[in-house]
Amino acid sequence: MLSFINQKGPLTEGIFRKSASIKACRALKEKLNSGDKVNLDDESVLVVASVLKDFLRNIQGSIFSASLYNKWLGVIDQGNEEEKITATKRLLDQLPRANVVLLRYLFGVLSNIEQHSSSNQMTAYNLSVCIAPSIFCPPNSGISENNFTNKISFVQFLIENCLKIFGEDITSLLGESSMSCDNSDITDSSENPAVTAKPPPEPKPVTQLQNDAKPPPSMGPPSYISITG
Repeated sequence: MLSFINQKGPLTEGIFRKSASIKACRALKEKLNSGDKVNLDDESVLVVASVLKDFLRNIQGSIFSASLYNKWLGVIDQGNEEEKITATKRLLDQLPRANVVLLRYLFGVLSNIEQHSSSNQMTAYNLSVCIAPSIFCPPNSGISENNFTNKISFVQFLIENCLKIFGEDITSLLGESSMSCDNSDITDSSENPAVTAKPPPEPKPVTQLQNDAKPPPSMGPPSYISITG
């Protein structure tokens, strides 16, 4: 899925923000869970992106590890950029290798998309608003979520500094992006107004983009990939 999104997503307007058909998302997840070979070329990249977010949201213990939740969010309060990068690398060393590998691929894709923000209208900030809720979960589901701004800021920091954090080769791990846009299979776009990106982009208020990024009804826990946190 990441390879497909890396190829098609950079020039797809609103990738990770625009909602896809719930029915199409559920059908794709069932195909992936069946164990049969799935040809993603037959799917809308917006559907694939929605299924990926659902997978990330349902990783047991969170891809960033729920036990480290407060430490991750505390990184953004560190001193300068280099101190933040150092703190991030130290926390990455505490994650299972499988989680780190997935994070490298994920942020490589997000960085690639951000580099084409003039076409897809998804800046690092806008991407972070849409992705953060899927990858950062409190250790206790009963805990009130009061750290949305910190989560956005930290994910934005990771996207903008991914080369220093994950390595210079991160953006080439999944190959080159495509030059074609895909805006098919979008639900009512009036509910997801385009994000202003030119020139320069003025980010929406956090609350407005947060509403855009609300996840669709849960499609159940993913079984097509197993990552423990």
